[in-house]
Amino acid sequence: MKTTVRILLGLSICFLCYICVMSVMTPINFENTRAAREGAVIKNLVDIRTAEVEFRAQHGRYTANLDSLIMFVCTGEKKEVVKEGALTDKQLESGLTELKAVNMIKKAEKTGNWKDVDANGLRGFKRDTISTPLLQALYKGEYDENTIKNILTIPYTEGVRYEAVVNDNYSTQQGIHVPLVEVRAHFNTWLGDQDDQERVNLIDREEKLGHYPGLRFGSIDEPNNNAGNWE
Repeated sequence: MKTTVRILLGLSICFLCYICVMSVMTPINFENTRAAREGAVIKNLVDIRTAEVEFRAQHGRYTANLDSLIMFVCTGEKKEVVKEGALTDKQLESGLTELKAVNMIKKAEKTGNWKDVDANGLRGFKRDTISTPLLQALYKGEYDENTIKNILTIPYTEGVRYEAVVNDNYSTQQGIHVPLVEVRAHFNTWLGDQDDQERVNLIDREEKLGHYPGLRFGSIDEPNNNAGNWE
């Protein structure tokens, strides 16, 4: 009987020690995992934001359809101005502008008369507009038409996508129309396989502070220059 009691007492002590250790290590492990995963989730958000900003630049609005966004990136082009040379202060003071300089050079190229170009010191001045495939212009070779689709999936999930919403009806107090977009990844997605109680506590804490319980950029409630809540 004494032996049995001693064994049970020893097991109880071991169990209590385990509970104490886990009560300390569980929140630490949770926060370490959260910190380790945030970077990958944020990376995709930044890349989606890059595409959304360019979409608005070309279409005057954002899109909540992420498949359309990827199609836009894969098939679109970005116009960029290649610049060679710059106008001096003296040239600017004389009333010369870049537009005038470009038109002067175009005229010379067409007529073969470079007198005005030389008189204004514009030899070597050049402004050309070129079109670059959007995928290359935005991501500099980091993605191709197959891998770019991966930015839509939240890391550490089984294919769960980021949620995108837009607000095309927002107007400032001055009556200026401003399209808004918000793209987000809730804690329940990329931390869904972690300790339930720690995740619930994190969500509850963020909501009580008035924060979105996850990672996101932009806002459909007010303009914030598409800032991320991690910035």
